[in-house]
Amino acid sequence: MPHIVGEAVDRLITIEAKNRGMPHGILAPMYDAARKAAGGKPLSMAAAQGLKEHVRKGSVVFVLTGAGYEPTMPKGESDGPPGAAALARILYRGLGAVPVFVCEECHADPIVASSEAAGLMVKPFEQARDRHLGAAIAKAPTDQSKVSAWVTDLYARMTPSAVVSAERLGAGADGNVHTATALPLTGPNSQFSGCIDIGDVVVEANKRKIFSVGIGDHGNELGFGTIYDTVVETMPKGKTLATVVKTDVVLPAMMSNWGCYGIEACLAFLLKRLDLIHTPALEERIVRACLDAGGLEAMFCTTDFYVDGLEGESSMACVQLLRDIVRKNLESGETGLTH
Repeated sequence: MPHIVGEAVDRLITIEAKNRGMPHGILAPMYDAARKAAGGKPLSMAAAQGLKEHVRKGSVVFVLTGAGYEPTMPKGESDGPPGAAALARILYRGLGAVPVFVCEECHADPIVASSEAAGLMVKPFEQARDRHLGAAIAKAPTDQSKVSAWVTDLYARMTPSAVVSAERLGAGADGNVHTATALPLTGPNSQFSGCIDIGDVVVEANKRKIFSVGIGDHGNELGFGTIYDTVVETMPKGKTLATVVKTDVVLPAMMSNWGCYGIEACLAFLLKRLDLIHTPALEERIVRACLDAGGLEAMFCTTDFYVDGLEGESSMACVQLLRDIVRKNLESGETGLTH
């Protein structure tokens, strides 16, 4: 049954709906490569099973997110924080974990707003850990040279059991982070400001053999190093933008939020609790909170109710379909009409 649910969830969240200015036909080859790397399992379910296996009550889970920079999106975008918030919510309510959002200072406001709209307060780490009062947040230094020491301290203080990255960009083969159109976000040729590469948080997890998941939509996100060759072959300017940072499971999705919702749905199925999946109404609340806090819609750089070029109602519908997939597969099959 988990395989059946995972198949349905993956099919939904990997539908490709893009305008003619963005590359088409990229999700299918990246998904196929990622699924092969995961041993042939549906990816949303593979990620959910891994989290359920490695996360216990009181376990710390790092949740990385945040993309978009000055001057176009100074506080980031609406894809990433809502998904991270929904995933943190089920980790907290379903597994008893202590989610810690890991991000840059510039992305903190939309992340906190999304989490609190989801009903998950963001508290100092000690309160979140010792009193089970919600999630915490860890903000990276604004100086790249201090990131390595910061990562070492994070692991020493928080000892995570799992690391999840959603719409969090990673460095490519040249050592720089790039946009989905291969524009440099770091390095001497960047025309953006504020990007700090925090990919070492995931690299450190790999070194310590801590379970990791990467979620993204174009191959420049942390985790897609697992299918690096496919990203290079599939994406325009793929050799430039493809990240080299790997994760145990990488999940390509229509948008990163949907990838998070897919894992959320699969976790809810494994835990046999439909209530752990957020509702369409809550989805609207979360996305609007993200937008109101400065997380702009990336396609048009607007505060309109959109995510990655799709109307917000599309994400609400996605959440409803995910709930129905889980609900139907939790039913006994002993009721209802037969034909």
